[in-house]
Amino acid sequence: MHTIENGVLLRIIVGESDRHEGRPLYEAIVLKARELGLAGATVTRAVMGFGASSRLHTAKILRLSVDLPMVIEIVDRRENLDRLLPFLDEAVHGGLVTLEDVRVLHYRGKERSLDA
Repeated sequence: MHTIENGVLLRIIVGESDRHEGRPLYEAIVLKARELGLAGATVTRAVMGFGASSRLHTAKILRLSVDLPMVIEIVDRRENLDRLLPFLDEAVHGGLVTLEDVRVLHYRGKERSLDA
């Protein structure tokens, strides 16, 4: 069983070595999202990418990169995500932020009894 609603996907792409107040930037963003009570956040380390500088970042063994792209994704209502944007303005000094309208399917399993 699932329910459907409209939402917004906030995607933030920063470098693995980017920092904010002494901690990895991706970690600071997730902790701020949690503090603000957002629905959830996921961080993924990309294996390859390049940005505005066209400098290639890759995880290939022969060419180790210390600054792989990190992708933070948060899906929530627009008004909730808007509360995070001032923090991003302060913390993100290089990267990409996108906002996309999405349809959200919430899947919730049936409650299981302990006897089953």
